[in-house]
Amino acid sequence: MQDDASHSPTYTVPCEDYVHVVEFSPFCSGSSASLLAYGGNQYVVVGTIIFQEEDMEVEGVDFNVLRAFHHELRVDALAWSPESRLDRIPMIRLCTAAADRKLRLLTSDLQEKHEVKVMEGHSSYVNHVVFEPTEGKQIASVSDDHTCRVWDVDGTESVIFRLLSPGVSVCWHSQEVFKLMVAEKKGTIRFYNLVTQEAMLSLDCGTLSFADWCFPNPIKVGAVSGNDWLIWDVTRSSYAQEKRPAHMDKARLFKWSRANENLFATTGCPGKMSSQVLIHHLGHPQPVVIGCATVGSGLSWHRTLPLCVLGSDRKLCFWMTEM
Repeated sequence: MQDDASHSPTYTVPCEDYVHVVEFSPFCSGSSASLLAYGGNQYVVVGTIIFQEEDMEVEGVDFNVLRAFHHELRVDALAWSPESRLDRIPMIRLCTAAADRKLRLLTSDLQEKHEVKVMEGHSSYVNHVVFEPTEGKQIASVSDDHTCRVWDVDGTESVIFRLLSPGVSVCWHSQEVFKLMVAEKKGTIRFYNLVTQEAMLSLDCGTLSFADWCFPNPIKVGAVSGNDWLIWDVTRSSYAQEKRPAHMDKARLFKWSRANENLFATTGCPGKMSSQVLIHHLGHPQPVVIGCATVGSGLSWHRTLPLCVLGSDRKLCFWMTEM
C-alpha cells in the first residue's frame, strides 16, 4: 500500500494485534532479505521484509512471516542478535524484556528447535536491551533499578554498572566492542570501558528520554530531552553541538539512520489517539518527513534504505525518505 500525503506512511503491513516494539535486524545476515521482528501483548513475530526499492518485482512491500513466538507477557523491549541468519543453517536469536523484570533469550532454527532462556537479575522495569554487535555473545540491559547489566548468552551476569538514576538506553560501539554507552534519565550519558569497567567520558543535558549512538559515525550521539532533540560530537565537547525543539507533547525516542549519518528520527510520547514521528536531516532546518500513527510505539531504521518503521494499532507503518 502506497500513500502520497506527506503525513501518511509510504507503506503499511497489517498485524494481528497492537504492536509495542518493532526492530529491523541491523546486521548483515546470511540472506539478502531483511529480517524484521515485532512484539505485542503475548507474542513476537519474526519475518522477512522486502521493499520495491530493493526488488523491482515487489509491489510496494512484501512481508513473509517466518515464525510467531508465544511470549508470556507484553514485549517491552526487543533486540536482534548478529548470529541471526537465513542461509543454509537458519538461526533466529532475539532478546526481549517484559514487565516481570526478566530478559528472555529466544533461539530458533525455524524447524524443530525452539529455546527460551530466562535471565533474572534486574529488580525493576527493564527499559532497553542490545546485543554485542560482532559476535552476539553478550547482551546489555538498562533498568529503572539504576543498573546497566552485561550478560553472557548462557544467562550469567558478567558486569554490573551502578547508575545514579534509571537507565533509559544502552548502545554498543559499532566497531570497538569494549565500549558501551549508557544513558540515564537524569541527563547523563556515560561511555564505559568494558575491560577496565570504568567510565571514560560523559555527556550532560536535561532529563533524558532516550539516546542513540550513530552506527555509521560513532563520534555522533543523539538524544531526546523534554521536547527537544540534541546532538553531540564526542570529540569536541560534553555539551550538545545542536539542540532544537521537535515535539510539542514531549519527545520519546531518538534513532539514527543506519544508512546515512545525517538522518535520524524522533517520536513523540504516545497520545490518546496518535503519535508523531519526525524524520530529520542535519542539512535541513525543518523535519524532512512528518508522520503520524495511531498510538505508535517502537522505532527502527532499515539497515541499508533511508526507511524507518513505527508500530501501531494492528499494523506496521513505514516511511521512506528521499535522501
